[in-house]
Amino acid sequence: MPPRRKSSSMSAEHKRALAQGREQGRAVRNYLEALEQNRPKRGRKRTPESIKKRLAEIKVALRDAGAFDRVHLLQQRKDLESELERHSGGRDGAGLAVLEKAFVKVVKPYSEAKGISYSTWREVGVSAEVLSRAGIARTRG
Repeated sequence: MPPRRKSSSMSAEHKRALAQGREQGRAVRNYLEALEQNRPKRGRKRTPESIKKRLAEIKVALRDAGAFDRVHLLQQRKDLESELERHSGGRDGAGLAVLEKAFVKVVKPYSEAKGISYSTWREVGVSAEVLSRAGIARTRG
């Protein structure tokens, strides 16, 4: 029987570094996903008033809608209600600010560790203002 190999455990410092990396990655991922969800759509921008108007139209149309049209109208109503909630500063309005603050806090060391450049962050939709607040300088290259 071969001799048992002694298991080596990680140092507390190594564990802390891994936890910090996971925390940074989580903050970056959450912010980028929120940016993607809140990316402006093409076409004319909807206002809370125009959303409410369309919701009223859907309410009227639902009275006489057949089963096929009803399912589409109900889904459209649900989508518009979610959009209206975002416009009114619901879950996404304040949430994005919180995620942005966490992102600004960790993105510089994260970028340095992963070799991610200013232009790459800009390409995925991070604003120049956010990168500036994070201390990531625009560079050539």
